[in-house]
Amino acid sequence: MMTTARSADSGLAGPGELDRYPYAEAPAGERAATRSWGGPDAELGRVGRRGSASRGRGLHGQLVQQLGQMIVSGDLGADRPLVPEEIGQRFEVSRTVVRESLRVLEAKGLVSARPNVGTRVRPVSDWNLLDPDIIEWRAFGPQRDDQRRELGDLRWTIEPLAARLAAGHGREDLQQRLADMVEIMGHAVGQGDMITCARADSEFHSLLIQAAGNRMLEHLSGIVSAALQVSGGPATACDRPSEASLALHARIVDALASGDSAGAEAAMRQLLVGHHEAERVVPAPREH
Repeated sequence: MMTTARSADSGLAGPGELDRYPYAEAPAGERAATRSWGGPDAELGRVGRRGSASRGRGLHGQLVQQLGQMIVSGDLGADRPLVPEEIGQRFEVSRTVVRESLRVLEAKGLVSARPNVGTRVRPVSDWNLLDPDIIEWRAFGPQRDDQRRELGDLRWTIEPLAARLAAGHGREDLQQRLADMVEIMGHAVGQGDMITCARADSEFHSLLIQAAGNRMLEHLSGIVSAALQVSGGPATACDRPSEASLALHARIVDALASGDSAGAEAAMRQLLVGHHEAERVVPAPREH
């Protein structure tokens, strides 16, 4: 059974400290089970909560989530050694689970493993900040405000361009799906179903980038989706839904259908700056 003491050398959290790494969407029952570190779900509790990226991946995914949050929060700082045997003992998981988890974190740029040196935490400059998992983890860490600003800058750069390009491609299948998302958002707002609204809004923005017909931009659609979904990311149209916001979504769809590139770009820029929260994270257009 895991001890409650914290290892001074490793910096790994003891079981009672894992609640400092919450996940907003974790069900209440799961939260309670994690706090108790016992009962029929004790094996899951040993590695803490699961984020959206780790859901359904068992102990391996949960350990990735836990260690990732600890690294991003700064509790496991740069150049901190990560000893697999100690991690296995602390979280009561097998060496195979630890090894697979560290490989995932290495692929994300969070840790590095070298012969005769071992596995160590890498500095922020080496992290893959566009990885959806890291976007999610940063949403709960001390870099939350920096991420809001950075994601806002990124969206301001990507989405108006995507809207302009999409208007020139005439993808009727994607345009219909975009129109469907606007309809779902409007119906969801009318029903007070903000979860469905937020999902449709996220899908709308991802589809728009896909409709641009640029493979490099399309690769970024998952990043925009993550930015919209995680807590601490740029605001969505469903946080404070308004007729104006829904109308701008519809205007973008109309501009795509008519091939109005300038109109689609302008509507997207207006959408990004029109929301109170978005105004704080998306810079105003530069004067030329």
